[in-house]
Amino acid sequence: MIKKITILFFLLANIAFLQAQNRTKHFISDAAYRGQVEKAFEQLKPIAKGRAGQLFDVFSNKLSLEEEEALKFLYAYMPLSDLADYDGKFFLQQVRMSLLARETFAWGKTIPEDIFRHFVLPYRINNENLDTARVVFYNELRDRVKGMNMADASLEVNHWCHEKVTYKGSDGRTSAPLSTVKNANGRCGEESTFTVTALRAVGIPARQVYTPRWAHCDDNHAWVEVWIDSVWHFLGACEPEADLDIAWFSAPVLRAMLCNTTVYGNYQGPEEQLKSGENFTQINLISNYAPAKRLYVKTVDAAQKPIANATVEFQLYNYAEFYPLAKKTTDKNGLTSLQTGLGDLMIWATANGKFGYDKVSVDKTDTLTIMVNQQPKDGFNEELTFVPPVQRQPKSPSDKGKEGNDKRLKEEDLIRQKYESTFIDSLKSVMIAQQIGVSADSTYMFLKMSRGNWSSIARYIIQASKLNRN
Repeated sequence: MIKKITILFFLLANIAFLQAQNRTKHFISDAAYRGQVEKAFEQLKPIAKGRAGQLFDVFSNKLSLEEEEALKFLYAYMPLSDLADYDGKFFLQQVRMSLLARETFAWGKTIPEDIFRHFVLPYRINNENLDTARVVFYNELRDRVKGMNMADASLEVNHWCHEKVTYKGSDGRTSAPLSTVKNANGRCGEESTFTVTALRAVGIPARQVYTPRWAHCDDNHAWVEVWIDSVWHFLGACEPEADLDIAWFSAPVLRAMLCNTTVYGNYQGPEEQLKSGENFTQINLISNYAPAKRLYVKTVDAAQKPIANATVEFQLYNYAEFYPLAKKTTDKNGLTSLQTGLGDLMIWATANGKFGYDKVSVDKTDTLTIMVNQQPKDGFNEELTFVPPVQRQPKSPSDKGKEGNDKRLKEEDLIRQKYESTFIDSLKSVMIAQQIGVSADSTYMFLKMSRGNWSSIARYIIQASKLNRN
């Protein structure tokens, strides 16, 4: 292990040295986009002036032009919380590791600049705490996937992820990738955050995809897409199959009304934009998964005149509420639209203190006109029936490789279970409780819940008990 880490740091040092000599190759070759990033970066500096040293001293290092521009891109669009919680050395490490992955693997040279910028370089997937997973995962996966083609490498990374993590539902904040490994389990949002991080660590463009709500049941789901030879493919995070575009949710997603992902930075790809902020772009991916069409909504007043700048919500009935899948603003002609699945939605429009609404069956409607003329009032009753998209049969996956894949899954379960067997047991817990003079039951409960973190917590409470006695 020490030898591997030494080799890794040797490679990093040499690549960083060679790159630092190159002040001609741009990370962002589009001058106009590069100007946007530079402007956003400069506007950020006054906001972060309280941590200027920790954040910006890193630019005094000998950086290549690629490193400098990539680092500025990260700074320009990162959440303010990241500016407050992490320092420049961390972000430079993320840049250098992503560039190292691009140089290490053959597919790195095939990835377009904008795809690499938005789907390999970014260090953040969701709202997880940040850690050094990119370094650790690169070190573990490098030899395992080097020499493979991009598709096989994606499948292999997912097998590695399955060795580390399995599904367990929870309502907590998304854990950091290394914490997910430590726990050996996570919900779909954590599994997909973990898997996207692992894929990006070896230079494979990846993104986390959500259906924010299913149309046919009260639930949601998150999974992973990988970019391979100009095409995005899906896979179930930590749920490896024999091939891409196969997953347990292949049938449910055919009934989805919306699938989306949040992209780091000012993304200018071909997908429909659902939302854009200073730091991110949310895009619509429904056409990758389900039969869909563009539903147009026109807002008018009582005199049938178009209403510009009206707010239109495309709402899906789920969990006994109307959940806004997307929120759009009408143009000067009172029009807006959404690419969506072929089920029923509630369309709710507001403007100038008034509202209007109607149920729409997307498969039967091209343009829905909403009269925005109702005043806020007390509650009222109305009976409506909402029908999800019809059930469809997904393509039958080939049996090729299934037997071997199933065998691997069992072997990977054993690897993970062997690790889990090292977690605290009741006997060790009793001994710790007796040592510090506290309840054995409470001690076991907390240490058992901490799973792979139990030894760190045990050391802490033992040391704390000694301090209290002194």
